[in-house]
Amino acid sequence: MPAVELRLAQGTPCWVSLLTDDLPGARAFYGDLLGWTYTPGPGQLGAYVRAELDGEPVAGLGVSTATGFPVQWTTYFAVDDADRTAQLVRECGGTVAVGPLQAERAGRMAIAADVSGAVFGLWQGEEHPGREAGSTPGEPAWSELLTPDTEGAAAFYATVLDRPVRPGAEESALLVHGRPAAGLRHHADLRGHPPRWRTHFAVSDAALTARQAVALGGRVLVEPHRTARGRAARLADPQGGHFSVLETG
Repeated sequence: MPAVELRLAQGTPCWVSLLTDDLPGARAFYGDLLGWTYTPGPGQLGAYVRAELDGEPVAGLGVSTATGFPVQWTTYFAVDDADRTAQLVRECGGTVAVGPLQAERAGRMAIAADVSGAVFGLWQGEEHPGREAGSTPGEPAWSELLTPDTEGAAAFYATVLDRPVRPGAEESALLVHGRPAAGLRHHADLRGHPPRWRTHFAVSDAALTARQAVALGGRVLVEPHRTARGRAARLADPQGGHFSVLETG
């Protein structure tokens, strides 16, 4: 099958990747918490591994080489043409920090920031198309942008990803084929943090996962609580990377 047929639809959140200053520590933490095993990733990305569930890739973990760069998860969006989309990012007032560059035969990628500074990735899949959000414990379940300017964010992502955004009272939704693919959530007070994309991982029990995270050296930032998508908790790994867990059934 030609590689182009394997690509996910334009605008689909298709991958999440952690940049950390302690790759062995991150591997141990997420492996124990989410049941991941690891295989080497593309050589061009340096010290980088793919996390797997039952032999299928679900996320990436790599080492940040930039001084002062925060430990954080990045959401990648599927695009048909990474170079053209990177140019659109610039034309719409965003920046492109890395790439576009080829990740061996897996695909072509770039790391960018929107007009507010929120970091996200672009992925033009080839041999590795990425992975859509799902409900299996341990895999990414949802991505949402936390921003004080949802209108500006909606205009930016609608243009860059060529997908409509449906307004909402608390959270707008980026639509792919008419269905919500990612959220744009209004946060007037980010407590000193810049706007950012938040990754949610599927779990069967948010409270139990929160306790396990603490036992493994992580922290609970927001205790388990009910949300429109299910019971969730906000956590931090031992290196300071923020993420959420979401009960998916």
